[in-house]
Amino acid sequence: MFFQWLKQYMPRSLYARAALILLVPIVTLQLVVSVVFIKRDLEDLTVQMTLTILRELRLIEQTIAPATTQEMAMERLMPLLEPLQVEARFLDNTQPLPQDRMGVLEFSGRVVRDTLENNLPSFVSAQFPDTRQFQLVMQTDLGPLALVQDRRRVTAAAPHQLIVTVIVFGFLMTVIAFVYMRNQLRPIKQLADAAQAFGRGRTVAYAPRGANEVRAAGHAFLDMRARIERQIEQRTLMLSGVSHDLRTPLTRMKLGLSMLEDEEAEPLRQDVDEMQALLDAFLDFSRGVSTSEPEAVDPHVLVTVAVDGWRRQGKDVMLGEMSGEGEVMLRKAALRRAIENLISNAVRYGSRARVSVALTERFLRIRVEDDGPGIPETDRAEAMRPFTRLDPARNQDLGSGVGLGLAIVTDIARAHGGMLRLGKSDDLGGLQADIVIGI
Repeated sequence: MFFQWLKQYMPRSLYARAALILLVPIVTLQLVVSVVFIKRDLEDLTVQMTLTILRELRLIEQTIAPATTQEMAMERLMPLLEPLQVEARFLDNTQPLPQDRMGVLEFSGRVVRDTLENNLPSFVSAQFPDTRQFQLVMQTDLGPLALVQDRRRVTAAAPHQLIVTVIVFGFLMTVIAFVYMRNQLRPIKQLADAAQAFGRGRTVAYAPRGANEVRAAGHAFLDMRARIERQIEQRTLMLSGVSHDLRTPLTRMKLGLSMLEDEEAEPLRQDVDEMQALLDAFLDFSRGVSTSEPEAVDPHVLVTVAVDGWRRQGKDVMLGEMSGEGEVMLRKAALRRAIENLISNAVRYGSRARVSVALTERFLRIRVEDDGPGIPETDRAEAMRPFTRLDPARNQDLGSGVGLGLAIVTDIARAHGGMLRLGKSDDLGGLQADIVIGI
């Protein structure tokens, strides 16, 4: 459950995940080293040095204890100050006692203050200015006594050097490692781009590079792409050849029927026309998307031209919402054929049709709706298969058709890296067909 919750916050791109994998161990190592150094080595060292100073402070207290005046106390302290490297002076009793003063990053100073506060009853405050000295104030019977000495006696010299060194070199190594990792990930990104482009019907130049495993995957992709292209080419040639060869006997049949009486030849002519329609559908299906190359196309213009063509034929086809703007790399002729097929089905099985376009930064959606009987949800997947006819679901009186209309649209949508989705139109009540293409 925890990992499922964590996955939704993980980055999606390969570079971001690689950076995360690289940064997490380095940052964790730096935090562990810093915490261990500060909490154990630096803190323990500071406490030991402070305890040494504490013995000197107690010696000073014992030395001035017999004195009755501040002047006598200073005279008794003079022989100790020089060996201890301490400066001493009494503060004015009428003035407020100095308070603790130290910077935000003064970790060692706080350890010194806490140690003296816990072990020296006469301790008043400690001041750590931005200099090499620090001042301690302790209360005596003769008044507050200020002692100034070198701060290196109680704190380590430049304790931040280790932390700064770890951070700087950690950052430097991270940059170097990320540059190297980026060079290793670039071939994977290029392979992903080539596969994505081929899935959307475009063939881009690609040469395998990188590690042996990436090269092997790249060569496997090139072999797979070549086999798929050969298969598509063979399917197109086979269907085109069969359809073309059948036109010759159909032409002879038409010539023979033209010599018969109309009443006797009419049923046969209908059969021949139906066979001609079947051949035309086979050719249309066999061409697929091979008749055009990807180009920058404005989908709004493409849909508007298609709708205007059906309006000129007297069909009730209207434009719906046209959102977004811009051009998309599409196979113009193939997508135009897909839109024509959807509109043809809409006006064939319904009385009205509406075509709308939605264009965003991530996808293109072309929607065709009608007011016909629609297709039941259980039959929608089957309806997009080739040579499938769902006459009871639509209208058998209008002719059965070939069963390739939606299959052609599905093939064209998949060639663009998209899909065909069938549903029910909320406004018109009939079929709703969406061509959704990722950008």
